[in-house]
Amino acid sequence: MHDADTDEILTLDEVAAYLKAGKKTVYRLAQQGQIPGFKLGGTWRFRRTELHRWMATQTGALAAAPNAVIIANKTQDKT
Repeated sequence: MHDADTDEILTLDEVAAYLKAGKKTVYRLAQQGQIPGFKLGGTWRFRRTELHRWMATQTGALAAAPNAVIIANKTQDKT
């Protein structure tokens, strides 16, 4: 059974707004394979269901090692 809302395909701009992140950040994460996405005609697309799974794994990582994430975030550049 598929829910039309959860199987929705999002653009890079929509993902940036959804995650409250910059477009450059989402683009960089997609290019590096750190966020699930695919290219269609040269532009990035993202499945909402895969983003939800990815977010769940990210929040699980935060719960497991919150100090490591804080240290990693302090060393990253802000784009």
